[in-house]
Amino acid sequence: MDRPAIEVFNYKDKEQSSNLLLQLNTLRQEKILTDVLLCSENTEIACHRNVLVSSSPYFRAMFCHNFIERQQTKVNLKGITSTILSRIIDYVYTGLVSISMDIVLPLMQAASMLQYGRIFEACSSFLQEQLSPDNCLSMIRLSDIMNCDSLRSKAKEMAMGSFCDVSASEDLHELSLPDLMGYLEEDGLCAGEEQVFEAAVSWIHHDLLSRQGSISDLFKKVRLRYVHPTYLFQFIASNPLIQSSTLCTELIDSVRRLMFSVSTKLLEDTLMEFKCLWVAPRRYTYHDNLVVIGGRKNNEQTSRDALIFDEKSQKWQPLTKVPVRLYKASYVSLHSILYVIGGLNTGTKCSKVSRTVYTLSLKTNQWRTSEPLLEPRFAHQSVSYLHYIFVLGGFRHDRQLTDSIERYNSMFNQWESMSPMPEAVLHPAVAATNQRIYVFGGEDAMQSPVRIIQVYHIARNMWFTMENRLVKNVSAPAVVMDEKIYIIGGYTRRVIAYDTRANQFSKCANIKERKMHHSATVLNNKIYITGGRYINCHDVIEDSDTLECYDPKKDAWTANGNLPYKLFNHGSLTLTCVSQKWGKS
Repeated sequence: MDRPAIEVFNYKDKEQSSNLLLQLNTLRQEKILTDVLLCSENTEIACHRNVLVSSSPYFRAMFCHNFIERQQTKVNLKGITSTILSRIIDYVYTGLVSISMDIVLPLMQAASMLQYGRIFEACSSFLQEQLSPDNCLSMIRLSDIMNCDSLRSKAKEMAMGSFCDVSASEDLHELSLPDLMGYLEEDGLCAGEEQVFEAAVSWIHHDLLSRQGSISDLFKKVRLRYVHPTYLFQFIASNPLIQSSTLCTELIDSVRRLMFSVSTKLLEDTLMEFKCLWVAPRRYTYHDNLVVIGGRKNNEQTSRDALIFDEKSQKWQPLTKVPVRLYKASYVSLHSILYVIGGLNTGTKCSKVSRTVYTLSLKTNQWRTSEPLLEPRFAHQSVSYLHYIFVLGGFRHDRQLTDSIERYNSMFNQWESMSPMPEAVLHPAVAATNQRIYVFGGEDAMQSPVRIIQVYHIARNMWFTMENRLVKNVSAPAVVMDEKIYIIGGYTRRVIAYDTRANQFSKCANIKERKMHHSATVLNNKIYITGGRYINCHDVIEDSDTLECYDPKKDAWTANGNLPYKLFNHGSLTLTCVSQKWGKS
């Protein structure tokens, strides 16, 4: 059969452009048809005008417009060395250029002048490969001089992300005050506020005589709301530079009133004084992390495990184990520190009720002991508010249910007794908000449900009770979100939200099973519940490894994966740390 005729055949020679460039370079080297000499120092390089015009807007303007160079056979290029000019011309004819540290800056300057954008960006890429915490501040200054946005962006990214190392570099000490303030006010600075303060002080001490007057300007860049009270009042407040500044001492006094006052009126008055500084947002390099700790693992024994959920890998990662096995300890977070309080120490031959308080920071991933409880207890509840931790009820060393309360002051590392609860209860739902602690339901010593709300006024150290038919929860967690207290489950599927200001309950979407002995926390404006026990369709109690999430905007629960094992009577907490890297054990 005859093949149909092809009307048009489009042939493309893939080697034509590269061969043409090679031929042009040979002509240049043999000075054939060259029509201009580019001169630098004592060197003359023969070139073709049309090749130069085709390669750069600079040469197009020079040779195609009414400039004197259009008529010249020799063009002197000032400010460019013969070595650099030779490399650029080689690039024009070959597309190749070698970049090294000894020539990168003059090559970059020449590329900018002659408008060879690709060489300029190649130099930028080369410098980006050389970036380190020791030189990134210098690179930023260089990028400003060179007007190189790509280098500046990468150098600044390193300066923000590696501030721990950058703050120790000599380059930081050489910054001007406006430049340093610019860094310290960045939301993306990957540093704790304590480190921001130390960097500012270090910069001042580098030239104390001329810089000490800058302390008040720099101190305003420290977001005092996120500084641990102990560090603020014991270290920062006593710093001679701070004490030399009236503004700084006034700021610290205002923070002290905010942190130590439980009077709403005084809080509001203090906020008015320096609201713009107090409401500064948390730097976005801080990340909230979901941590699960302790509990009964696979219904075998009390666990010493502490796990953190890695959002990037969507996997649970181990933290350092709790030093001892503690049955029904309480777990609470305060100032990004995890507290494990009391519990029944099952690691001894005769189980002993503990007074010990263990603490863990994600920064170090190491356990330490804090000031012990005034009296040992287990199966108790703990809740944090302002810079306090309140421990409520539970069993004493004699295994008797107690109504006693202790309050821990994190500033002074000190426990003190407070007014006891009106009624001793076991396994209530507990939450703190609006200057009050709310204790919902639970059961009495005879394991009968208690249908009351016990309310503790923190400022007055006083209790009052309210009866409510909707309160019938045992072994249910409570969390605070958007000024409402959510009580989740407790031998039921029911979830209710309590508006403390309106004193009203509202029903939310039910959880999947009748749950108890689970734990809950708030993370990124959603509620997460972990593990627990549930009653299946055959009325049999089973252990759970589920991780479920509640979105209040949608009023809906969704499954969000699983724990590594089945777990109940554990702690589920939200801890904050700078970046998503925590100390490895």
